Amino acid sequence: MTFSTEDGYNRPMFDLCTESVYGHAPEGVRPPPDEELCRRAASGDPDAEETLVRRHYRLVRSCARPFFLAGFDSEDLIQEGMLGLLKAIREYDPRKEAAFRTFAELCVRRRLASLLRDSARDKRRASTQSVSLNSPGFDSDSNAVFAPMLQRNPEEFLIDREHTAALLSGVRKQLSEFEAVILGYYLDGLSCREIAGAVGRNPKSVDNAVQRIRRKVARHILSGESSES
Repeated sequence: MTFSTEDGYNRPMFDLCTESVYGHAPEGVRPPPDEELCRRAASGDPDAEETLVRRHYRLVRSCARPFFLAGFDSEDLIQEGMLGLLKAIREYDPRKEAAFRTFAELCVRRRLASLLRDSARDKRRASTQSVSLNSPGFDSDSNAVFAPMLQRNPEEFLIDREHTAALLSGVRKQLSEFEAVILGYYLDGLSCREIAGAVGRNPKSVDNAVQRIRRKVARHILSGESSES
């Protein structure tokens, strides 16, 4: 099984923006709850698993968005987050008295944390020779901003929710009114096309705003490091 990138490209198995068979319950009948779908998925029902993936894809994006804004690769984050979601679907135990969504969010965040720890370790190892950021999502003008950030342990400023909230609170003060609106929708897990529809702008305008926010997040982190040193 392969997964979608941020805006729904390269989806070989199914369209994550549409509902599965379980999403179209007859009028007046509620769709099956997550816990029931997990039970069906555990019994080998692929439609149940697919429905859960569709239903919680936005959760994956929402968990990944702060890391993307801080400079990490979007596609890698979504892939890892989806693997965390699948782990949750296949290992969920309703007897543990936790809602599936709570368990799924924990699995997704743990998977992302593992990816970022590995990335930070690789960056530190590479920095003994040189730091190269010539990869998708980074341009030459942003290298000086992102390099120090990526050599830190990402848990220091992102994985902890309080740190994430403090980071975003500081960044919001630097945003235009339009960028602040975009950030709110973006952190809720909406795609650029969905945000564009909500704010009445074209997707390119939204994407440009997201890229500006990324740079402001990076500069905010860098300035915070400077003030601490």
